[in-house]
Parts: sequence; structure tokens; C-alpha cells
Amino acid sequence: MIAKMDRTGSVEALHRLLKEVTGLPEVQSIMILACDENGFSPSQIDPILAEMQIPVFGGVFPEIIHEKEKLTRGCIVAGLTTRAEVQIIPGLSDVSADYEALIGKAGASAATRTIIVFVDGLARRISAWVDALFNVFGLQVNYLGGGAGSLSFEQKPCLLTNEGLVQNCAVLAKLSLVSGVGVSHGWTEVAGPFQVTESDRNVIQTLDWAPAFEVYRKIVESHSAKTFTKDNFFEIAKCYPFGMVKLGSEKIVRDPLMVQGGDSLVCVGEVPRGSYVHILTGDVQSLVSAAERALILGEQYFPPTSGRKTTLLIDCISRVLFLQDEFRRELEAVQRPNTSLIGALTLGEIANSCEEYLEFHNKTVVVGVLAS
Repeated sequence: MIAKMDRTGSVEALHRLLKEVTGLPEVQSIMILACDENGFSPSQIDPILAEMQIPVFGGVFPEIIHEKEKLTRGCIVAGLTTRAEVQIIPGLSDVSADYEALIGKAGASAATRTIIVFVDGLARRISAWVDALFNVFGLQVNYLGGGAGSLSFEQKPCLLTNEGLVQNCAVLAKLSLVSGVGVSHGWTEVAGPFQVTESDRNVIQTLDWAPAFEVYRKIVESHSAKTFTKDNFFEIAKCYPFGMVKLGSEKIVRDPLMVQGGDSLVCVGEVPRGSYVHILTGDVQSLVSAAERALILGEQYFPPTSGRKTTLLIDCISRVLFLQDEFRRELEAVQRPNTSLIGALTLGEIANSCEEYLEFHNKTVVVGVLAS
């Protein structure tokens, strides 16, 4: 993988990098990681993407990563030496969509070993789509990726393809390159379990038949010694995610974003009725240790090879908001000598580790070790 980086975030710089990387004879596909602060619009970007003669996929994220640097503006253009089969799945909030049929329509070649997945992070049926993806391809491939979008939580075009800058979609890049993927989060239990007795996709309405926010507020205010007001919900809630119980694996984290209607909680990702959740918290050391563990797992699951590797980091933007200046320690924890690192800070993460079920995660770090 050949990665070029720009810090200006200008359309002209993106165009220049694309020409530079696509001009290399070994490059057969392009992955673009861009920052939301660039302000890219379809009218600016679509003509440039339409020029590309090789497959293009990517997303616009709150922030991106290049080596040990966290960028709020700019982009990374990565040239892959394998040709991606790119598939766009529309209607990621559509309650009537048959995602298995849509995904299965294109299939994948027998050579596919890794699928990089980017979704509109503010779509409402991501978890259902992820389940469908796993039902189609199962454990025969590795998956990694995450949610694109803006911390303004305004849904807008955020996925990059040869067809242009699009929204409310998922983009699959099916690749023949081998990989190893590690997933970990570092959050621990404060209270629970509570049964999700009523929910609507990503909105928790009641826990044990009590209003969800009432239950959550009582626990979190007691543990944090802070009081929720109409203006500070996310500032407190970023330290107290939910953890969905999954048999035989780490809890699946769900990030509460806001209160809806006074008593329901809107989360990033679906929380099914009948599931059980804990309220979690963490500290700097537990989160940094989780990043180290994710890298170690990715290396363990990477097939033995003497070739060069690239680390693709998919890390939740809310971990940055929690860690603040200490996030540099998380970046340091996933560095390896002679291995380049690129990544995105996402609105939710999509991955599985080895033989585990594919999940849509929040507040989680995913490390993909990719053959270069």
C-alpha cells in the first residue's frame, strides 16, 4: 500500500494526490480517507472521482490518522496493489430493504480475503445491514471498517466512490489481500444487566420497563457525582456507554448520543428489544491497554509472511473525546517499526476478530494488519 497525505484539505490537493498515486503502475485501486472539516461537496468532488479509471472507495470522517499524527483537516490517498471489487448498497435507513439480497447480488470472487467496509455512520439500520453482510459471506473473509460522517450529527454525503460522494449507503471493497484483524475496547461494568424492554432500532425507550433515561441518569449521576442538564448530556455520557451482552465475547459497546422525548436514549447503532445491557466506564490506562491488545490480536491473526505490512486503524472518535490529549498514548500503542499506519476516527466500527461474529461497535478500537 502506498499512502500519500495532505494537510490542507483542499479539493486541488486531493486531485493532485489522486493523479500522483494513480500514476504509479502498481496501483490498482484507491482508498481515500478525508476529514469532514475539508467541507467537500458532491459538486466539487464528483467530477474528480468520475475521472478515475480504477476502483475508488473511502469516506469522510471527523478526523483521520497518518502515522502518529491526528488530522482534523486533510486527506490520505492510499494506493492498493490489488484490484478492489467495489459494491455500493443503498438505503441504509430503509426499513423494507432486503440487505442480504442486495449484498448477494454482486457476490465476491473466490480470491476475496478481506472486505473493507464504510457506511454512513448516521444511517439507522447499520446493525441489520452488518448482520446481512455476515450472513452472506460468513467467516470466509476478514472485515474491517467503520462509520463515516460528521460530529455535527448532520447527515450529509460522506462516502467516496467512482459514482461520487454519496450518503445513506454502505460501500464494500472486496480485496484479495490477506489481513489480520484485532478488536478491543477497554470499558468495564458499572451497573446492570438491564433488559431492553422497548426499543426502536437505535433508540432505547425503556430498561426493565422504566424510562431509559431515568434508569441511566440515576446510575450515572451517582457514579460520576455530576448532574445532567439540557446542555451537557454528551459531555457526561461519553464516559458511560452501554455494553450489550454477547455470548463468548467482549460486550458490544453502544454510545448514547442524546435524549429523545425526555425519556428515550438515542444511540449510535441498533439496540434490539430483549437484549441485555450494562452501563460501562473506563479510564486512560484501560483504553490504551485495549489498543495494545487489538494490535496484538491483529498480528496474531495475520498469516505468516515475510512481506511488508500496513496498519489500518479504525478508532472511534468518541474515544478521542474521552481521552483528549492522552489519545497520543493510544496512537503510540499501535505503532510498529517499519510498518506504516493510516486510519480514520469513525462514527462506529465494523469488524470481527478471527472466528467471532461480525459486529457494529462503538467506542472500540479496530486494528487491521494488511499485506502491502
